[in-house]
Amino acid sequence: MDALYNRLLVSRFAECFEFYRAILPPLTGATLVKGSPEGPYANWDVADQALLALYDRALMAVTLGTAGLPAEPPAVQDTAMLVFRVDNVDEALSLCLRNGGSLAAVATDRPEWGPNLRSAHLRDPEGRLIELQSY
Repeated sequence: MDALYNRLLVSRFAECFEFYRAILPPLTGATLVKGSPEGPYANWDVADQALLALYDRALMAVTLGTAGLPAEPPAVQDTAMLVFRVDNVDEALSLCLRNGGSLAAVATDRPEWGPNLRSAHLRDPEGRLIELQSY
């Protein structure tokens, strides 16, 4: 049985699929278990445990009966983020940016967060906040 994992509801499935397919294996050791750029579902596992899944947002809206609601909320502060602990924040950030991520905050040492902690922040192709950290 899989432990708790993230399933991202995405509107631009192919772009998000390609982004996570490019970054998850080198950053986490995850392997693609199911899915393709055509969607509507994909998932990556680490050691036979689910790490991350993508699902077509419009299909979930139909399932929930919310297809008539706006797809995008008004601009607000972030309410969640994916966090990846990596060996080298700068290299991981470069990998993500080369594969469709957009920079939110440069790689910086953050001793106020913890000894030897370094982090960078970026957004996936749909704007979700991602933190890369090493310590």
